[in-house]
Amino acid sequence: MTAATTGAAASPRAPTPGFVLSSLLICSFLWASAFPLIKLSGNLSPFVLAAMRGLIGAASLAAWFLLQRGSILPQGGEWRHWLFLGAFNGWLPNVLLAYALTQIATAPAAMIQASSPLIVAVTAHLLFADERLIPRRFLGVLVGLTGMAILIGPAAFPDSEISTTGMIAMVAVACSYASANLYVRTIKQADPARLALGQQICSGIPATILALTLAGPSAFAPVPENIAPLLALGVMSTALPILLFMHLIRRAGPTRASMVGYLAPIWATLLAVLFLGEHIGGREILGGAVVLAGVALVSFTGRLRRG
Repeated sequence: MTAATTGAAASPRAPTPGFVLSSLLICSFLWASAFPLIKLSGNLSPFVLAAMRGLIGAASLAAWFLLQRGSILPQGGEWRHWLFLGAFNGWLPNVLLAYALTQIATAPAAMIQASSPLIVAVTAHLLFADERLIPRRFLGVLVGLTGMAILIGPAAFPDSEISTTGMIAMVAVACSYASANLYVRTIKQADPARLALGQQICSGIPATILALTLAGPSAFAPVPENIAPLLALGVMSTALPILLFMHLIRRAGPTRASMVGYLAPIWATLLAVLFLGEHIGGREILGGAVVLAGVALVSFTGRLRRG
């Protein structure tokens, strides 16, 4: 579908604001849908959820490649990228997220995960010359952080509902995603679609091995009765958004692409209200508006073509 794109060696064509905005909105919505889908997938082991998510995502992308007569096997040194992304953008955060959602509610979990763009922005500033936090972009990060403070606020974590281990798991999820985002930026040449495919293959297989080893084959018994949300989780919330996200991060850079993490809590909160009966109040609305302002400042600052 795409020609090979380049990274550090030669910057890809600058994306338009329309491309960045539409990609951010679509990716964030699709990824946010994972939160309620995990909740709706029944009382499955976190390892089984991660395994099914990875396997269904990998099967979806592999089928898409085969229909186009493309190879689903690693070529050259691709396997190294596939293994890294499969771990830090795949099975590891998937297991941690599934576990965290057994401890805390959907909206707070998504809000904690939204710290990932802050990690990416600061680290990218130190690593990449073209990702420097110029004043306006730095202001965007601060605005986004302010929005997160409003969202998370004391009321978001009532003592009766919060779990320290759940919070720690979500912080680890944010760090894992940030590591993967930054790693993609260092790849000198890659096809985003193949990165997405390899990530899912190297996410589904290790997650399945872990599930069989740590949870046992019997842990897969409830899968058939929960197949509908699991299919939606694997295809709509995993395969499709990672394919779109790889294109976004290669063209717009890790700082702008990581803004997906700011938008996801807004979608996740709305979906939790609609499908899980969770409550949203004035704080969430105000915090969401401030977060969007921060996203705009960071995403549309720098080398973007008009159009």
